[in-house]
Amino acid sequence: MSLPVLLDFLAKASYFVAAFLFIIGLMQMGSPVTARRGIRWAGVGMVIAVVVTFFAPATWGGPGIDPLNLGLMAVAIAISGVFWLWGKRVPITDMPQMVAIFNGMGGGSAAAIGAVALLNAATFKGACTAEAMAAHACLDTTKLVLAVLGSLIGAVAFSGSVIAWAKLDGHLDRTFRFPGQQAVNLLVFVAALGLGGFLLYQLDVPVIIAFFLLALVFGVLMTLPIGGADMPVVISLYNAFTGLAVAFKGYVLGNEALIIAGTVVGAAGLLLTQLMARAMNRPIRNVLFSHFGGGGAGAQEIAGSQKPIEAADAAAMMAYAERVVIVPGYGMAVAQAQHKIWELSRLLIERGVKVKFAIHPVAGRMPGHMNVLLAEAGVPYDLIADMDDINPEFPNTDVSLVIGANDVVNPVAKTDPSSPIYGMPILDVASSKNIIVIKRGKGTGFAGIENALFYADNTRMLYGDGAEVANRLVAELKALDGGH
Repeated sequence: MSLPVLLDFLAKASYFVAAFLFIIGLMQMGSPVTARRGIRWAGVGMVIAVVVTFFAPATWGGPGIDPLNLGLMAVAIAISGVFWLWGKRVPITDMPQMVAIFNGMGGGSAAAIGAVALLNAATFKGACTAEAMAAHACLDTTKLVLAVLGSLIGAVAFSGSVIAWAKLDGHLDRTFRFPGQQAVNLLVFVAALGLGGFLLYQLDVPVIIAFFLLALVFGVLMTLPIGGADMPVVISLYNAFTGLAVAFKGYVLGNEALIIAGTVVGAAGLLLTQLMARAMNRPIRNVLFSHFGGGGAGAQEIAGSQKPIEAADAAAMMAYAERVVIVPGYGMAVAQAQHKIWELSRLLIERGVKVKFAIHPVAGRMPGHMNVLLAEAGVPYDLIADMDDINPEFPNTDVSLVIGANDVVNPVAKTDPSSPIYGMPILDVASSKNIIVIKRGKGTGFAGIENALFYADNTRMLYGDGAEVANRLVAELKALDGGH
């Protein structure tokens, strides 16, 4: 076996090992208990893939290592190191927007690979010379189709994720809608598809540029009208897009690691998107081509009034309860109250109170957002229950403490067909014996409607910043125990 053949075999074997580690890592990320280990295994796989790719030109039997390519890869690795340092300093509350922008970079990378492949193919005019092979410009019909599709999907995922990041980070604090918006979006998408189809027959540089511009514009237009409540679904969907685009580019480049990793990420992203949409009882097309809420026009009026409670009374109510369920939402993340809430929970547990945390699938701004916050605070995994498991327990719960959650506990989702959230599965907090809601003010949730739970006879409102209120509750509990 010649040295180039041996090196090529070792490179492909290394890519296979990397892909295997990606799959193992993704499987372990399915449980909070093994998620950290999964991240490490996937990280090892990525290191292997990067190192092999860095030296891959020498193993392909081509002209050797291209200094320009090595320089570009070195710059990319250096930039990724900067982002790694930035990621370590990002507050846990900013994790959704960081995930969105990093996911966008994956889609952008896939689109950039597609752009290079198409431009190289246009440069060589289909002539499959040795130089064209070295530049991966020999695109047969299948590779050309996948290059175009992968570029379209990757570009949409990139620009759409940038808009999602801007919305989550507060740079775009409203949705943008105008008459005929969906028709305009459809025209832009059809135009991009048309140019992509034209590239299958004739590769012209101006057409390639126009194709990418339209794909990027479509990603922006598609994401602008989508509201904050739908962002978990959108982030998951764009993650699936990125994985699919990466898999297509892996086939174009003949890179097994990209094919396997992209396919796994794409499939996982699609499954998660379906689960998130099902948790909101909304089809994905409704998320993309409609909007959540809209002021609740036509919704039934809510009778009663919000009844306040003082921290001392709320603490006493929980201290002498048998079962307490804590329901966190995005408001807890904004207030950075997760550590104080866990301190409060520990004090209750020490008094013999049975405490659990109830998590709605779309609570927060990204899939698993509340789980990440609670894990950061040190909450044991066995105290965290998902919606389906905890709902039957609410009727036997003495006190439910809601902090920062709104639409996901609104009972009109079950009782008012005219409500914009009607049919959305919710946490059945309303069936608890007593409910305490920590809330900064009297504002509405993402859906723009009043929460009937806040007006219920068994609900009391504890107004104030989440962290400050939790701190007062902790102090009151300690006072009940004589300051210990």
